[in-house]
Formats: sequence, structure tokens, C-alpha cells
Amino acid sequence: MSFEDNISHQRANPALINPIREWLRENRTDEVEGIIPDMTGIARGKIIPAAKYSEEAGLRLPEAIFLQTVTGDYPEDFSVVSPTDRDIVLWPDPDTVRPVPWASDPTAVIIHDCYYSDGTPVELSPRYVLRKVLKLYEDKGWTPVVAPELEFYLVKPNIDADYPLEPPVGRSGRPEIGRQSFSIDAVNEFDPLFEDLYDYCEKQNIAIDTLIHESGAAQMEVNLLHGDPLELADQAFLFKRTLREAALKHSMYATFMAKPMEREPGSAMHIHQSVVDAASGRNIFSKDNGEPSDLFFAHIAGLQKYLPAAMPMLAPNVNSYRRITRYYAAPINLQWGYDNRTTGLRIPVSTPQSRRVENRLAGADANPYLVIAASLACGYLGMVENLEPSEPITGSAYEMPYELPRALQSALDLLIASDALKQTLGEDFVRAYIAVKESEVATFLQVISSWEREYLLLNV
Repeated sequence: MSFEDNISHQRANPALINPIREWLRENRTDEVEGIIPDMTGIARGKIIPAAKYSEEAGLRLPEAIFLQTVTGDYPEDFSVVSPTDRDIVLWPDPDTVRPVPWASDPTAVIIHDCYYSDGTPVELSPRYVLRKVLKLYEDKGWTPVVAPELEFYLVKPNIDADYPLEPPVGRSGRPEIGRQSFSIDAVNEFDPLFEDLYDYCEKQNIAIDTLIHESGAAQMEVNLLHGDPLELADQAFLFKRTLREAALKHSMYATFMAKPMEREPGSAMHIHQSVVDAASGRNIFSKDNGEPSDLFFAHIAGLQKYLPAAMPMLAPNVNSYRRITRYYAAPINLQWGYDNRTTGLRIPVSTPQSRRVENRLAGADANPYLVIAASLACGYLGMVENLEPSEPITGSAYEMPYELPRALQSALDLLIASDALKQTLGEDFVRAYIAVKESEVATFLQVISSWEREYLLLNV
């Protein structure tokens, strides 16, 4: 049975729906939020009474939902979708049903996969793109393991888009001034918020490992426990929404913008990734004697070769490239090294069984499904092509030249030229993604910034 046939069979299997119906009854659920992640990572979907959802599992949305830009517009190029703007069917993944702990009435959220009426999967869906990459690993007898780390800022509520963001007021009644890296007291300033956050995450089975204060003013980082890439993408997707809701409850904003404040570090989504043998569970990045394997080095080489073209998924917004700045805790190239945080690819100190690569390129603003899919795809290509990496560096990679695109359009041009990534991620998906992002670039270029008015109005 083909991958697509197997997915279609699962979609039609009532045994996958009955556990959801039972869960809704046991938890006396009133409403269901049926959601999907769009290209940006925004939750799109429908809210429906639980009783009706149980009777009519299989929500519908227009196919063009995957062409919606971050501004709510649509690109001119609609060639990748049907000219009739046909429906797609949202079919629930029973492993994703969770309570919505901040809702006033008993509410469940369920992440869905997307299909056409004939049962074939919608290849534009970010969740499908990740499934597609995971299937490539499965065919080789490999199982990838990932652990995302998400950085974010807490900021004072701001309803004026022209006004710079500011740190919020904590328990002391004062905003955070200066940088408080790894300060426990600085985290404790927001204890009431984080207590709610941990409670919300526990109820949703979002497995938070650690919480730390990062370099920026009121900038934090949450690490998720390692595991299955699709499950971790689901958790990261839900975590973003959960944090924003917890922050709003405490009269703050939480933002995952890659570079929300001038002269402050940007926010990243680091991805730790390794690969185990599906049959034995052995980490294939290590030899039997504990030394690094050829596949480990090939995986690094694949990341070095293909990540520049994958940057539109790792740095998906015009703001994303403001983060890629020398000496601001963000990589500027694709050098790699052992326990070296200045490189784009860091190899943490570990045992042979937990040997892994930390991809430090992605911004926190990225869609977690696409970040994980793209990062794993690049490593996969390196392994199947038997590539060799550069030599590891022992000094600072910040002293070396830029190797990454400096703007979204430059990154899109690299993706357009990469036949290998198009084939691995899906031709239709890549064409649709490029159309969406080029539309966003065009919209951004119409905006005249305050900097331009300040320095050009009377001086040129």
C-alpha cells in the first residue's frame, strides 16, 4: 500500500474517530476547535459544538487557505490550486485532542490533516510536508528525533505599531532594564504568568523541559523534551498559542518575532536533531566504538549544502533577516563545531547514544512543521548523497564571512533554484510557498518606514 493510500485508509477508518468522540463525552466538552497550521503557522479552522462535531467529523475549508499571507492577502499566482477554489476536508488526528485550559466553557482543540474529496492528501499542508519528509527516513529504516528550543520576548501591551516595544512590568513594579542572562530573579519577576503557562502546558501534554532567561530584556527560552518530530511540531505549534494566551491573562504580550526590538538579540527556534535505527533504536550518528559515524558527518554536510536554499522556511518573514547579525547570538554562516555557539551548526557535548546536531539558524517566528521538515530534509539529502562537511572550527564563527542570505527575496531565489529541495519537500508546496512569500515581500516594499522619513526626507 502506498503512503497516500495508507493515509486515505486511515482517514476512512471510524476506529480513529471513535476515541475522539469518547474523549469529548468523558470530558463533557461543549465546543471543539478544529484547527490546521497554515503556511505561517497560524491556527486556521472552525469552532463547532461538540455534539455536532461528533456527528459530522470531517470539517471543510477552502483549498486557498494555504495561499493566505501573513497580512491576510493572497498572491497573484493561484496556479497551484484549483481555479474553482474547491473544498478540502479536515480529518482529525486522534493523538492531538487536548483541552483548551483558558476557555471559559469546556473546549477541546484537535489538529487536523487535510485531504481532497477523493481521499488524497493536500500537499500544500505544512503537516503533510513534514509527514512526507518523515516517510523518506522511514523508507531507509531511520527514525529522526528532534528537540525544539523556542525563544520569545514578553513585552508591554502595544496597540500603536509605530511605537517601539518595551519590556513589561514584573512583580517588583519595574520593567526589566539591561540584560539578565540566566537570571533566576529575572524569571521570578513573571512567576504568576509562568505558573499559568506550566499549568496550561501540563493539561495539553506539552512537555516543557526547562525555562531560562535569555540575553534580551524580558527574553526567555523554553526547551521541549526530545521525541517524534510530528509530535514535537504539534507541541511547538500549540505552545506558541498557549504562551500568548497566558501572557494576555497577565496583561502582557508574548511575541515570537525574530527581531522585535532594536539593539536586542533576536529570538531563535533551535532544533536538536539525531537519527536512530528504527529496528534497533541505535543512534546511527555513532559507531559501535562510540566514535562519530560517516552518516553523522554526511548529515552535517547536507545541512551545510542545502540550508541556504531552505532559509525561507527557517527565516520566513522580512523581519527574520534582522536577526541574522554578527555578535547578536545568531549564526551568520554554516560553519560547524563541537560545543561552539557561534556556529550555525553546533555539536553539543553528549554520549554516543545522544549524539546530535543543533541547527541554530531558524527564527522563533518560523512555522515549526516547516522548520523541522526542512532541517531534516537537508540532513537526509546529505546522507543519501554521501556528502562530506567542511572541517569543524574551534574559534569564533562570527569572525568569518556571512554565508546566509541577508533578505527574504534572496533566500527565495535560492529555493527557486534548488531542484533537490523542491523534490524532497514537494513541487506544489514549494511553488505555493514561494508565491505566498513573494507576495509578502511585495507588500512590505510598499511601506515607507520612519527611518526613511527621518534620514531621507530633507537630506537627499
